[in-house]
Amino acid sequence: MSKKSKEEFIYIGADEVGRGPLAGPVVGAGCLFLGSDEEFKTLSSDLRNLGICDSKKLSQKKRLEILESFNINIKKVKNKKNYLVTINNFNLHLTLNELSPSYIDEHNILVSSLTAMNETITNFKKIKTIDWSLENKRICFDGNKIPKNKKRGWDYLSLVKGDSKCPFIGLASIFAKEYRDYLMLCLGEKYPGYGLEKHAGYPTRFHKEAISKLGVTNVHRKSFKGVKEHIQ
Repeated sequence: MSKKSKEEFIYIGADEVGRGPLAGPVVGAGCLFLGSDEEFKTLSSDLRNLGICDSKKLSQKKRLEILESFNINIKKVKNKKNYLVTINNFNLHLTLNELSPSYIDEHNILVSSLTAMNETITNFKKIKTIDWSLENKRICFDGNKIPKNKKRGWDYLSLVKGDSKCPFIGLASIFAKEYRDYLMLCLGEKYPGYGLEKHAGYPTRFHKEAISKLGVTNVHRKSFKGVKEHIQ
């Protein structure tokens, strides 16, 4: 093995969006880097210079501008597909995992959130140009928990407020949020009257009143308080 390959490592920054809503999926996203420590630091600085941080601290306009700078049209993004993006001659890969309300009801929201992030590894391993035999493989989750079902050969890390501290996690959070927000916009058209396109499924007063009046749909999380009381 060459000196260069020994120095290289694979790093995934992972985040999720949608733990709190009463409706819609939870979406995990991963941002994969392959390279050296020096390249990791350089690219981290480049990403920060683009304004990448916690998606909640950015306007929708800014989030979309960041994604568009990578030639990503959020309206065309697909679940579980890998996307290659380039910044200053560095390559990054992005992917998403969307888990349904029924999955959340069966497994609970914490397990579902961690699974959505953890399965980014499975998505990325479809990329044939990456040497998956590299010994140094890390995945870092936003938050303070890691899943129980760890993937073999990976080091697991957690980072509280990781989406603010690590731009790779921050980019994952932006990707996940814009994907989910657009998905909820589409679901709002399919299920009118609930305001899903406005609050993205979160438990606003309007949403809770709509559930009480209109009933529970297939996109609602039936195990959640605010929904289960209205199941007939």
